[in-house]
Amino acid sequence: MVSSIIFDIDGTILDTEQVVLKALQKVLREELKKEYELNELRFALGIPGKETLKKLNVPNIDVVHPIWSKAEIDFLHEVTLFEEIEEVIKELSLSRLKLGIVTSKTKKDLKEGFDPFGLRSYFEHIICACDTVKHKPNPDPLLACLEKLNVQNDEAIYIGDSIYDMQCAKSAGVKFALALWGAKTSEGFEEADYLLKKPMDLLNLI
Repeated sequence: MVSSIIFDIDGTILDTEQVVLKALQKVLREELKKEYELNELRFALGIPGKETLKKLNVPNIDVVHPIWSKAEIDFLHEVTLFEEIEEVIKELSLSRLKLGIVTSKTKKDLKEGFDPFGLRSYFEHIICACDTVKHKPNPDPLLACLEKLNVQNDEAIYIGDSIYDMQCAKSAGVKFALALWGAKTSEGFEEADYLLKKPMDLLNLI
């Protein structure tokens, strides 16, 4: 029995691809004098920001990471809700299900990039980057959300678009649904429990 659906944000609720990549491109150019094409930076989608900077061999990650977050403000006008997702969330909120969010965003990111869409009230609990010491793909953020929701792991489904999301879910003993509208491909997601082509497919899970 499914009693809870927990969402990732970027690539699942919000289409933030261009914001994340353009801000990173700008910071790498201005702070490190390195030029990257956007396609070269696509690996950054769906993984924690500090992990991205580590993979890029960026020095002073603790200095550069907040600069990157601040740079995203310049591109927030490009953030959009994925088609159908608002309607689906509202529909789910009318059911018996408990809704939650587990994201790698900071509280500041949530306030600036998520709250303007007016969806926060539909979720009982939101776990962001500052709520746990360890982050995705570690299961701790998802386990923290389950505890807040008072839901057993085998009664929850986590919806995300990245390998880290799936690894987090599997480590937490939670079923994983791949949001193909954000992931764009099912390659590498063979362990996903569900493949969702569009947000409306979510309603079939309940």
